[in-house]
This record gives sequence, C-alpha cells and structure tokens, in this order.
Amino acid sequence: MATVPRAVFVHRQSALRDLINRHGTYSQGSFFLKQRGLNAKGMVDGANALQDALAAAGTAVPAHWRRGTVERGDLDRFLFEAHDVVVVVGQDGLVANVAKYLDGQPVIGVHGGATGSGPLTRHQAKDCARLFRDIDVGTARYESRTMAEARTDDGRSLCALNEVFVGHPTHQTARYRLATSEGRHEQQASSGGVLVGTGTGATGWCASVRRERPDAPALPGPTEKLLAWFVREAWPSPTTGTTLVHGTLNRQTRLSLTIESEGLVAFGDGIEADRLVLSWGERVDIGIAGKELRLVV
Repeated sequence: MATVPRAVFVHRQSALRDLINRHGTYSQGSFFLKQRGLNAKGMVDGANALQDALAAAGTAVPAHWRRGTVERGDLDRFLFEAHDVVVVVGQDGLVANVAKYLDGQPVIGVHGGATGSGPLTRHQAKDCARLFRDIDVGTARYESRTMAEARTDDGRSLCALNEVFVGHPTHQTARYRLATSEGRHEQQASSGGVLVGTGTGATGWCASVRRERPDAPALPGPTEKLLAWFVREAWPSPTTGTTLVHGTLNRQTRLSLTIESEGLVAFGDGIEADRLVLSWGERVDIGIAGKELRLVV
C-alpha cells in the first residue's frame, strides 16, 4: 500500500504578531511605533498577505493527501516524514531554516505576497494546485541546491543551505589549527571565525567578505557543487599565520579545524541556537553535505 503524501506548511510568526506579543495589544504596539515616526500598517499588510497565501495554498492540497503545519520556532521539534511535500510560505530565509531538517523531500517555496518573490520562494500560492498535481503524477521538475556540512570527530553534525560559521559567538579570539585536504595547514587566531558558504548563500554573507578580497576565488553559482571558504579577521603573531585565508571545496575536499581554545561553536544559516559546541582538542571537518535541497521549480 502506497504511503499517502502529506503537505507540510512551514511559516514564521508575522512581525505583527511579534509586535502584539511584545506590547500586549495592537493599540499599544501601534502607539509605540507612532511615537517613533513609524506605523504598523506595513505589519498589518504583511500579516494579511501571509494568511492569504497560507489559505490559498492550503485549499490546493489534493483531497486524498494528509496535511500538517509547523511554525519556524518549532522546526527542531517537528518530525518530517519521507513522503512529505514541504510548502514554505514566506521569504527565502525560511527555506534555509527548514532545509537542514529535510532529507530529499520536495520543497515548494511560496512568497507571502507582501514580501515579494526570491530565488527560493519563486511561486505564488495559486501555483500550488499545479505543483501538487505534478508531484502526485511524477512530472514535477526539481532544482538541487548544494548544502554544507560541519561534522565533529565525535560524530555530531549540522547542515546549512547558505553557510556554516565556526568561531566564537561573541567574536572573541578563536584559536585553531586549520588544514586543507591538499596537506596545507596553519595555526591561526581570528576574531571573525571561519565561514564556509554555498552557491545559494553566495549573495549574502560570503558576498560581503568576497568583495573585500579581490584575490579570492569566484563564489560558486546557485546550483554548483562547490563551496567557498574564508577566514575572517585572522591576525599574525609569533605562533599564528595568515596565509590560508580563503579557498574552495569540492566533493573530494574538506576543510579541517582542530580547536585550540574554549567557547567555540559551529552553526548554520545564522541560527546560533542550533549549534555545535566545540571544545579544546576537537576536530571539525567542513565540506559538501551528502544531502541537497530538492526545490520544486
């Protein structure tokens, strides 16, 4: 007996709801903004557009499918199933937030109306009926997006769609021994840590670092099976160097960091709460993940 697909709708709490939670009521929140020359109309429009998109996409779910919903803050506690079809309603960043919890499930990115579309949330809610039908009959088209993975020598790991960061969470000096698959290595100290990004994340944090380094390799394309890495704010000393500060990784290569200070962490896509805590002497290897984001196009 074939497993019945489940449409799982992923969204994040609206800015309007955040405002109300902070101030108790909409009126109090609106007054707070007004005193600062702002108004809540944009928040109201955004919340309405999000709800409209969720409702329209929801009505398109085939009658024989199951359905579920999860808010961004609950993703780390939600159990995704192998036959889920994940519908992300919102902005591109929300696709990155959910990607690390998936393993090959198709993802439909729907922009929330007021937010505008992006490369990962390129569909409108009205497209969902067609996309669900295409998935149901096996004619859907997919785009694979490379992900990065950080794995410690004791078996812990995390994946990221945009980038993995290794360093001190408060930007204190991080000390480590950096080594490449080609046999090059260097003791380093840096206040900005190490950043390893994908082609999907190449328009964000990595792009900002790359602009400051005209001699660095070109960033990977959106679907390229390649990662770019950067050491941020490395500084020289009698025991530390600055010769290995950027490069690229393919499927056969890894970047290894042996930790030589306390308090370092690794996290992905800017979500510091979901992180690996790294201790003195541990090694973390970073490279292309064994799984990819499977984006419905």
